Amino acid sequence: MSYPSCPNCESEFVYPDQNHLVCPECAHEWNPSEVDAEDTITVKDANGTLLSEGDKVTLAKDLKVKGSSLVLKIGTKALVRRIVDGKDHQLDCKVDGAGEMMVTAQFVKKA
Repeated sequence: MSYPSCPNCESEFVYPDQNHLVCPECAHEWNPSEVDAEDTITVKDANGTLLSEGDKVTLAKDLKVKGSSLVLKIGTKALVRRIVDGKDHQLDCKVDGAGEMMVTAQFVKKA
């Protein structure tokens, strides 16, 4: 039987204990039937549209890349790989012509 990976450390070595699942690597216990709405991260783009992983977005303004002289121009396409709960940057993207980088959600529009 296959169990979901640990929501705390993403370990795949999860085992059942009565009606809970337990992760042996980080000792996290949870009930798989309870879905926490707080665990889902909601991120909105510049227009207020909800973004999810796998969405294609375009930049809504020119952005300077920290630590580089590179400037990403308005309209540059990107693919959202992962959404993280970050203070400054929420989107882990693959940007065309620039590679992998973190982008703030308020500076993109869903394509």
